[in-house]
Amino acid sequence: MIDATAPGRVGDVRRRNLSLVLDSIARTGDAKPSRAQLAAGTGLTKAAVSSLVADLVESGLVSEVGLYRDGERGRPGQGLELSSRRGVIGMEINVDYLAVGVVDLAGNLRFHSSVESPNRGLEPATVMERLGALAAEAKAAAATEGIAILGGGLAVPGLVDEQRSVVLSAPNLHWENEPLNPGALLEGAPLGVRLSNEANSAALGELWYGGGPADFLYVSGEVGVGGGVIIASELYTGPGGSAGELGHIVVNPDGPSCSCGGAGCLETFAGQEAIFEAAGIPPGALEERAELLLAALRRRDPQATKAVDDAGRYLGVALASSARLMDIEAVVLGGHFATLGEWLRPALLGSLERHAPGLLDPRNLTLSGLEHSGTLLGAAGQVIRSVIESPFEFLLAAKLA
Repeated sequence: MIDATAPGRVGDVRRRNLSLVLDSIARTGDAKPSRAQLAAGTGLTKAAVSSLVADLVESGLVSEVGLYRDGERGRPGQGLELSSRRGVIGMEINVDYLAVGVVDLAGNLRFHSSVESPNRGLEPATVMERLGALAAEAKAAAATEGIAILGGGLAVPGLVDEQRSVVLSAPNLHWENEPLNPGALLEGAPLGVRLSNEANSAALGELWYGGGPADFLYVSGEVGVGGGVIIASELYTGPGGSAGELGHIVVNPDGPSCSCGGAGCLETFAGQEAIFEAAGIPPGALEERAELLLAALRRRDPQATKAVDDAGRYLGVALASSARLMDIEAVVLGGHFATLGEWLRPALLGSLERHAPGLLDPRNLTLSGLEHSGTLLGAAGQVIRSVIESPFEFLLAAKLA
């Protein structure tokens, strides 16, 4: 195993090389490289790679699979992959539901559960208690499959201070400067629980697991409307962490009041609740309302069609402004925007052509294929990436060094 007391220079080199090898295995995906292939790809010696891989296999981060020959000569090599026996629990608090998912190191969603939960205005402690029960189910499901949980990621629909685990502002939950204790959701997990913004997590989920391009704006459609900005395959949050707040771009100065305290924001026209109300969908359970809306659209109900057309038109206004300001070349629609894509897209493209002709190629306006799992994948993925980037620190944290 790794010697944590090794001289600084030697220890630093080993830290970097561990990350280099683990990242190389992660990037190959289904290719399952051998030790010899890793040595060739990283420039490290075969002996160095063998030693590093031995540590990673012993820690449980990497698994050996199969036997094959790299060429006509030599002993058969074993393929290597990120372990399916180690995982992270992604968790999400949204306005009207709670969700959890177990994601293994390779990014496979092994367990997924969500429940409707009217969280607006509830005390954070109450919501966290409910989420804790779901997290316990996910942890039990992971244990059944032999998956050891390393940590967790918790996404909320608001601006957060990750270091202090504080929700700074979540208008749709009516939370302001609310400290959370996310670590209590997964007691004993060596990496704890990381707090993040819901739209940012969904954007990262799209980047890592949804085949998203290197540069794009992710649009999250829930009760609120959020956005995540990816530049050069990295999340851009801005100096204050609030970049990408697409839902609070003003699209109609004379529009209705918004939960943020402003008026005429995109969210008031294109948020899930706003569309339901405009379409004449009666109050009720979220899934039932969503099905009623889709049924109305399929039969071309005029009121439902107009509600979605209006949402698409106002979304186009917001995207036109964003594209001009940030030179955005690609947009990925998630959440209810992806579900409504068939009906939303014509009005959205028409609006873009009117307000920003030729600026955004229609082929670069795509729908997320992750449906409602993107946020969970992104929340968990941030913890997984931290392990890949710093496996040495993980080994120490897990007391495996």
